[in-house]
Amino acid sequence: MLSNETISLIHLNLIQGVGLKTVQVLRNVFGSAERALQATPDDLRKTNQLSAAVCDLLIHKPVLYPIERELELIHKYGCQVVTLYDAAYPPHLKQIDTPPVVLYIKGELTPKDALSISLVGSRNAKDYGRKASYRLSYQLAQRGLTVISGFAKGVDTSAHRGALEAGGRTIAVMGNGLSVIYPATNSNLAEKIEASGALVSEFPMAVRPKSSNFPRRNRIISGLTLGTVVVEASKRSGALITARLAAEQNREVFAVPGEIFSELSAGTHQLINDGAKLVNTVDDLFSELPPYVLNQIQSQESPSPMPDMDVVPAQTLSVEKGDTKLGPQQPSPDVQQSISTPPPLDLTPEEKIIFQAIEVPSSHIDTIVRTTQLPIGRVSSLLLMLELKGVVQQLPGKQFARNNQ
Repeated sequence: MLSNETISLIHLNLIQGVGLKTVQVLRNVFGSAERALQATPDDLRKTNQLSAAVCDLLIHKPVLYPIERELELIHKYGCQVVTLYDAAYPPHLKQIDTPPVVLYIKGELTPKDALSISLVGSRNAKDYGRKASYRLSYQLAQRGLTVISGFAKGVDTSAHRGALEAGGRTIAVMGNGLSVIYPATNSNLAEKIEASGALVSEFPMAVRPKSSNFPRRNRIISGLTLGTVVVEASKRSGALITARLAAEQNREVFAVPGEIFSELSAGTHQLINDGAKLVNTVDDLFSELPPYVLNQIQSQESPSPMPDMDVVPAQTLSVEKGDTKLGPQQPSPDVQQSISTPPPLDLTPEEKIIFQAIEVPSSHIDTIVRTTQLPIGRVSSLLLMLELKGVVQQLPGKQFARNNQ
C-alpha cells in the first residue's frame, strides 16, 4: 500500500512543469511533499525559493490527469512505486545529477541489479548488430550481471532476449507510462521481462511515447548501470546520447566495432576514436570493471551452452584510447530553427536565457557562455536539462542546436 508521502510525490510528478529542484525545495521548506501540497497560496508565495510561475503551478495544479486516476492505473497494472527518498531506490541512479523523483516498476528491482551493464544501439539494427547484442547480453547474464536496455526494436530487443534466454535478469527502461507497451510487437517480451526483471519508467502511467521522452529515458538507462555498451549506431543515433550521459555520470563507455562500410558503424567507431573502450568479447568489458565488481561476478565454470547466435567476426580496428569526448546526435536540416523562435513555455528563466542564446544553425558552448555571462559549469548543466526536455541537441565539437517544438 502506498504511503501518503509517496502518493503526494506521485501527485507532484503529475503536475506539468514541476521537477526535481522544485520537489527538493518544497520538502525542505514544508518538511514533506504531503504538507507542501496542502500549503495555502499565501504559504507558497512566502517561499522566496520558488518563482511566481512555479507558485502558480502549485496553486492551480495543472495535472495530466487526476491523481485518483493515476492510483487506479497503478493498482490495475500491478505496479510498484519507488521514490527518490526510499531505501529501495537504485543506488547508482541516485548518484546522477537529475535522478527521477518517482520510479514506476512492473516486476521487481533487487540489490543485485546494481551489478548491471546497459546495451543500446540502433532500432534498425542489421543482423550483425542484433547478434552482437544478443551474444554479449547472454554472456553477461551467464556471469550474473543484469542487462539493461530501452525496449526498442533492434539492438535493445536482442539484448533483453539474450539475457532472458541465458536465465538471467534484464530491466527495460521505457519512454512511456507502464500502462502502454511500445512497441506493441514486444508485448510478449514485456511479460517475460516482468517475470525475470522489471519494466521501469519515470513517466506517469498513461503517458504515450513521444520523441522528447527518450533522451530523458536514456539518462536512466546509463544511470542504473556500471557502464554502457553501444553496439550499432549511426552518427545521429539516440544511443550516442546514452553513451555521452554515461560518461558524464562517470560510468564506463564501451563500443562494439562494426562493418567498416555500414552507416550503422559510424557512431560506434567515432566513440572508439574518442576514447570508448573497444569490445570484441565479453572479457573486454570485465577488464574495465572495478575489482569489487569482479569479485561478485559468477564464475565462468560450466556455463550453459550458447544458442546458435554467433556473431560475425568484427572488423579489426587500430584504436588509440584517450579522453572520452563523446559525439551525440547530429540534427538534420529539418530540425533547425530560426533564432526568432520563442522558447518553450515550460522552461525556467535561466533555461530560456540559454535557449535564446543558441543561434542558427548552432552555437559553440563558449559562445553561449560569452552571450549569457553565466559560469561554464552552470551553462553545461542548463544545456543538459534542455536536452533532457527535448528542445536542444548537442552536436560534435561542443556545438548546440535547437530542436523543433
